[in-house]
Parts: sequence; structure tokens; C-alpha cells
Amino acid sequence: MISLHGGISIFFCTRPTDMRKAYDGLCGEVRSYMEQDPQSGSMFVFVNKERNRMKILVWDRHGFWLFCRRLEAGRFQQFPATGTSCSLGYEQMVMLLEGIDLNKVYRRKRYFDKKNEMA
Repeated sequence: MISLHGGISIFFCTRPTDMRKAYDGLCGEVRSYMEQDPQSGSMFVFVNKERNRMKILVWDRHGFWLFCRRLEAGRFQQFPATGTSCSLGYEQMVMLLEGIDLNKVYRRKRYFDKKNEMA
């Protein structure tokens, strides 16, 4: 079974995708546009032009999973079109699905930097 966890690579396609595409069409997008291997075990996230529908393509050992989500109100966040895809972390993906604006989120430091320690 597929689960969303911190160890999985998540790639977000930066251009709008036709949501009529299914497994084979999205695999073609991953190979040709995103230049990735769809069978790598990574998650590949696609959003339509209106940003109200999302599809996530994932390979597990025996085949592909295709998750679909349609928003009844609102839109998914738009990402800058820098390259063919951008990599998301687990936390970013969860916030994206929950409708949190990633541009306004501040990540607090969770470690102590000994290099900048004052004497």
C-alpha cells in the first residue's frame, strides 16, 4: 500500500497537465517532459490549468497507483515554472494538499549551529 512519508521523492510537474490523461499518458509526461523514470518509486504530481484538479502517479512493486483529487472550492497553489519539475518535501506536499500557501510558511531552525556560536 502507498503511504506519504518523509523518505519518498516527490516531483511536481511545473506545466499544466490535461486531466484526461491516465497511466500511460502521465508516464509519457514523466519520461519526456520531466525526464524522470516513472518506475523509480517516486511520486509525480500533476495539476490542471485551472488548478482545481490534481493527479499523483506512483509506482509500487506490482504496478502504478493513480490518485485523483478534485477541489470543490479554491485552487491548488501555483508554482513558478523554473524547469520541468520541482522537488517537494513530505511537509510541503501535505501543506499543498491541505491548501496552505507555501510562500507564507516560515520554517524554524531545528538544530544548533556550532559555527555561529558566540564566544
